[in-house]
Amino acid sequence: MGEAVEFFNLPINGFSKNHYDSDLTIFDSINNDKNNNNHANSWFEEIIDVDLKWSFAINRVLHKGTSEYQDIVLLDTKRFGKVLVIDGKMQSAEVDEFIYHECLIHPALLCHPNPKNVFIMGGGEGSAAREALRHTAIEKVVMCDIDQEVVDFCRRYLTANKQAFSDKKLDLVINDAKAELVERKEKFDIIVGDLADPVEGGPCYQLYTKSFYQQILKPKLTHNGIFVTQAGPAGVFTHKEVFSSIYNTIKQVFKYVLVYTAHVPSFADTWGWVMASDQPFCVEAGKIDKKIEERIKGELQYLNGSSLFSSTILNKTISQTLKNETHIYTEDDARFIHGHGVAYRI
Repeated sequence: MGEAVEFFNLPINGFSKNHYDSDLTIFDSINNDKNNNNHANSWFEEIIDVDLKWSFAINRVLHKGTSEYQDIVLLDTKRFGKVLVIDGKMQSAEVDEFIYHECLIHPALLCHPNPKNVFIMGGGEGSAAREALRHTAIEKVVMCDIDQEVVDFCRRYLTANKQAFSDKKLDLVINDAKAELVERKEKFDIIVGDLADPVEGGPCYQLYTKSFYQQILKPKLTHNGIFVTQAGPAGVFTHKEVFSSIYNTIKQVFKYVLVYTAHVPSFADTWGWVMASDQPFCVEAGKIDKKIEERIKGELQYLNGSSLFSSTILNKTISQTLKNETHIYTEDDARFIHGHGVAYRI
């Protein structure tokens, strides 16, 4: 999602009486309200592009700060519950995060013949690990996030993932995912990219490059291994930002690449994922439903065989873009979502 986190109070006539132009001024305005953390008349505003904003009402700010790597805000919102915002971009919302995380995790695990271990790059809030741990065959989930502060406050505030964080099958590692994969000798059946969107100055864009996929990630997959990553906005007007580029980059490295999309209400857009392997995929609805019943504990809220199959069918505009895309992510030639990370602002 977009760039800046802004808060403003709405008077009765609906126009903002306080509007802040920079992140630091915004946070200062919150700090000045030390005796009252109730923002009953305040709104979160996210700049999606220079001419487009997305806003919704908030109850209060649960956490705010800047770690070594990124700006972090956790909001209690009226419409979407608890919302995690990193570097000005909404990462997930309590009421509909199940859409994003079911789509991120289950297709890859269901397409694999017998997955035993999973490596999650990022995923500090714990939701991706929660979904992976629902698979009865899984013996180990490694969740590797670079930011201790993000992990700590998600463990504290996101109670839906409390059980996942305490699961004995979870190996929680605070490290750069690239360095962790290089250091580990084991291989994984599934590697998941639950990373923040690539923004200029952010900590993640190098984990979307061809060299990373080819030289570091792919060698850490087992013979039947599958890689899946979130790939940013995939709407008719937004899919050219990074989605098509991520797809084309992965296509240079793996023999079989499958893209799929779903609408996430709190993101105000369609979102995209890319799944890749050197083995072919089968997303036949009946077979997927059978595997869901056999392998997964509890009921999924969003995904079933039919919805997974239909999510792989793209409209004409996006299909044509993917077919014609030529850009490949490299360290020196990256595309970014509108916005900037902490390193860019220092």
